[in-house]
Amino acid sequence: MHSDSAPEKILVRAANWVGDAVMSLPAVRAVRERYPASYIAVLAKPWVADLYTRESSIDALIPYPAARGVKDVAGKLRVARRIAREQFDCAILLPNAFEAALVAWLARIPRRIGYSRDARGFLLTDAVAVPKQDEIPPHQRYYYLELLRRAGVLVSLPAVPSIELEGAAQARKAGASRFGEFEMPERVIGVSPGAAYGSAKRWLPERFAEAAARLATGARAGVAVFGSPGERALCETVAAAVRSHGVQALNLAGKTSLGQFIEL
Repeated sequence: MHSDSAPEKILVRAANWVGDAVMSLPAVRAVRERYPASYIAVLAKPWVADLYTRESSIDALIPYPAARGVKDVAGKLRVARRIAREQFDCAILLPNAFEAALVAWLARIPRRIGYSRDARGFLLTDAVAVPKQDEIPPHQRYYYLELLRRAGVLVSLPAVPSIELEGAAQARKAGASRFGEFEMPERVIGVSPGAAYGSAKRWLPERFAEAAARLATGARAGVAVFGSPGERALCETVAAAVRSHGVQALNLAGKTSLGQFIEL
């Protein structure tokens, strides 16, 4: 940032996918550490929002119900108007998308920090050059931290040996209670056989089932199969194959929110 004074209100636009959102948690926490007295809100899509419900580094979570890409222009304008009413001083954009910068620009946030990608540089006040592969440590979490360093929020990249979710103990307790309702064994192995954008990214269902059944047999555990509503048939195929090995299996595809998935 161009000023030594701490911004009073900071908006962090969350990454759009669960894996990326997890990898960006150290960056969100680094913003809090740098500006302990600032008000920090996270703007998140519905499918990643639950990741932040136990996150103590933020003050508020703002839902972003707009559709992906260029769809639902009216929804994006509504979100921009809501953000504008909050009068944020700074926006830190973790996604690379043009749309993320456009919403912050429409909200008239004075400082807008993000990587100069997707032809959006003109919408940013701090259009940060994308680091080359050999310029940062080889892990996605440093991609987000480097954005902060290059924008002047951080002096150097912090050491982040691991990424842990806050409230893990409470989540485990809630998950154990729910598995108890399903009369599952004390130990449960989770399997997520689906993948976005086609079957080419997926391991074969029978391989998932065989691996899960072997692990469960050795650990005297049950198997829980997770997936989206559109993956119910795939997950039932895996669950049925696990049961054929004499192992208890539960198909939870389409039956859990992200928050419940974290607990389980």
